Amino acid sequence: MHSAAGGAGRTRPADVRLSKFSPLPRVLYFDDFDEGMNGWCELVGNHTGNLDQIRPIAKDFRPPQLSSCTFFDIGTHGSVDGTYALKLATRPQANHSAVAIKRMTYAARGLVQFEAYLTFKSEPVMAGDRGWDGNQAPSERLFGEFTLSNDICVGETGPRCHGVIRYRNTDADGSLVQRWIRPTSVEPTTKMDRLGLVKGGARQDFFSLRPEDWVAVRGGRQPLCFNETASKVNWHYVRWLFDTSRLRSLEFQCNDMRLDLRDVIVPTYQEPYRGIANLLNLYVAVRTHANVRNFLYLDSVLVSVDW
Repeated sequence: MHSAAGGAGRTRPADVRLSKFSPLPRVLYFDDFDEGMNGWCELVGNHTGNLDQIRPIAKDFRPPQLSSCTFFDIGTHGSVDGTYALKLATRPQANHSAVAIKRMTYAARGLVQFEAYLTFKSEPVMAGDRGWDGNQAPSERLFGEFTLSNDICVGETGPRCHGVIRYRNTDADGSLVQRWIRPTSVEPTTKMDRLGLVKGGARQDFFSLRPEDWVAVRGGRQPLCFNETASKVNWHYVRWLFDTSRLRSLEFQCNDMRLDLRDVIVPTYQEPYRGIANLLNLYVAVRTHANVRNFLYLDSVLVSVDW
């Protein structure tokens, strides 16, 4: 993966596209979306062939698209390297989510690290210039949140867990939050639904049942770059390290902020799940809080392991 360069003790990646990442010893996959979808697809709810069996909340997550990041005022923006990024787009409907997943299994248990460059936007809304000072973007308060998650199942029947971290840009009222949060309960599954195990409450979010199931990550307030208008795209680096041996997240990084997650308990399912032995799925999601489309773009994704 590395070759010698320049002075003693210095190396450079054999592939220059990897130089903006910090992978573990073995690269499991590197998805440059200039080369296609690379296995990322829409997350669809469980069914036996009858699509009417899909839970309403999981029926319409919208498929990811390849996008050249084209906007109405500047034309094509492009990605960090090359032209295309992976784009997730919600419907213009409050509480709608778009979710993309990459389905894998693991060959050994240990450290897994997800790295990506991403950016997020809301659809431009012509709000006029009343009170506008030429700086703050009206559309910034129309972006809800984006989520990174995994789905891990050990052996034939578990244990199974979802590690989840979410960036909440605004609350349901459109007030800026700009904080990383995490769930305190498991993500409701089709099996839980059919067994009557899902807690009561308003169901507006696929990843958790109720707003109160989310808590702030300690030290996790982080205003991210929205850059004044909905067509100015600035890419952010994220890195998430978790341990499939202990079913724990270890560390999360976004740009220059690092969060220690070693003491955070990842909720684990109580019931067994068959047919998903050695599961190692990763997925990303975007959710709008307003009747405005929200977008999440990934330039590239690198997942590495210590196997």
